[in-house]
Amino acid sequence: MNELKLSKRLQTVAEYITKGAVVADIGSDHAYLPCYCVLNRLASAAIAGEITDGPFLSAKQQVEKLQLSSLISVRKGDGLEVIEKGEADVITIAGMGGSLIAHILKTGKDKLSGKERLVLQPNIHAHHIREWLYQEGYALINEEILEEDGKYYEVLVAEAGDRDAAYDGVSFAAGMLVGPFLVKEQNDVFIKKWSQELKHTENIYRQIEAAPPSEENRQKLLELSERIEILKEVLRR
Repeated sequence: MNELKLSKRLQTVAEYITKGAVVADIGSDHAYLPCYCVLNRLASAAIAGEITDGPFLSAKQQVEKLQLSSLISVRKGDGLEVIEKGEADVITIAGMGGSLIAHILKTGKDKLSGKERLVLQPNIHAHHIREWLYQEGYALINEEILEEDGKYYEVLVAEAGDRDAAYDGVSFAAGMLVGPFLVKEQNDVFIKKWSQELKHTENIYRQIEAAPPSEENRQKLLELSERIEILKEVLRR
């Protein structure tokens, strides 16, 4: 992967960047995504944010090597603190866990104007992001699920709007867990991922069920039972 050819997951993220937008890529690593977007005229300008020295310097060197310093600002900081409110039209956060992405959005909420598009690519636990988006009045406008190098990735696209629209026609609990757009589409990757997850959850349930009884185990069994029922219902659609 480089600035000319992105990974499948980042290419999917790039496809949801509105043409001519100013893009802020949070946790940009080598700044491949912002460089790609500027070079291919998907973005008019970009901000690459990184919290740690190594990736920050890598991003800076990459931008300088491509002579894009006038169009891409590489900044060091924690999450959304690298941008000013309203500075970016699109904010991308990719390659992290869903809980971390939700945390970044929560702690940086004062930097969000509500007018920007959020393109979020969690590696796991996308439901944490859906919960935050719903609580904050953001509407999911699309989702994709894909498989790359044996791993599953989801891409969530959100803007301020009718937060309930995406969940129309699906169980709210199921939509939160597996994605309202994804459960309606049910492509092969979706079925493969959640069939594996169902088997894994059922195995954990059996292990806890065989363990000595405790209040903690009782609560865990209730949670797992709810998850199993949701997944069975989803996969029966």
